Amino acid sequence: MVTTRTHISLAGIPLDNPVIPASGTFGFGAEMAQVYDLDILGSISIKGTTRHPRYGNPLPRIAEGPGGVLNSVGLQNPGVEKVISEELPRLRRLFHKPIIANISGFSVDDYAWACERMDGEEQVGIIEVNVSCPNVHDGGMAFGTQPESAAAVTRAVKAVTTKPVFVKLSPNVTDIVSIALACQEAGADGLTLVNTLLGMRIDLQRRQPVLANKVGGYSGPAIFPIALRMVWQVAQACSLPIMGCGGVATAEDVIEMMMAGATAVQVGAENLRNPLACKQIIEDLPQAMDRLRIDRLADIIGAVR
Repeated sequence: MVTTRTHISLAGIPLDNPVIPASGTFGFGAEMAQVYDLDILGSISIKGTTRHPRYGNPLPRIAEGPGGVLNSVGLQNPGVEKVISEELPRLRRLFHKPIIANISGFSVDDYAWACERMDGEEQVGIIEVNVSCPNVHDGGMAFGTQPESAAAVTRAVKAVTTKPVFVKLSPNVTDIVSIALACQEAGADGLTLVNTLLGMRIDLQRRQPVLANKVGGYSGPAIFPIALRMVWQVAQACSLPIMGCGGVATAEDVIEMMMAGATAVQVGAENLRNPLACKQIIEDLPQAMDRLRIDRLADIIGAVR
């Protein structure tokens, strides 16, 4: 029986449910299509894409931690042109709904160029701009750590695109609200909160960092309360729709994120631990809603003030 209880609208795009695999944890979808029918998903945020191909960081890139995992993949991807010519046509045969194109860059021009190219792709419903990348023209400081630089990227992308632009913010800041407000003022259509937290592990025998890059992004259930707090803070201050992300692993986590202010919810590291995570969350949502006496998910967005 078809139900609309889990339906939501994200920046004007109707989704069957709010569950979206987060960029970097689902590849370009083809591998996961061997595990389950991708069309059960609300949408898919594809692997982070840059203007030029990137090999990524040296190995090892992954390290386990308590309640999560560190990664330092380094945006490995084939570049925008190959994603458009090869990955998107392949995904179009497997997933028949609008997707989210995640774009990274190392200069404002990089972001604008790649986003303009991706904007022309019919299946792309939303462009997600990852501002956690180091600005090569500003000493390597991430675009998302300063309101001015996050706004500059937002304005540049909005000037060359026609589709909704969501800016994905870094939690590695002291005041995420000021950055969110700067993106809103610069014309963003939505926000994704949050990217990974900066972390590190040390190999006690070798007395060396486990990751070749020394530090990496920490994700998994351990960061959920931090991500939830940031979603709630930004939802109180901004009028933009939010995709909540960070440590989501269960249907109850999805509901909690939505009560904090998220319209849709991305599942990241849990996909790496359990490839069936998104499928199980979607299947569990109606039962969780019944237990919590929730008729429609759309009714609980921002319920906690």
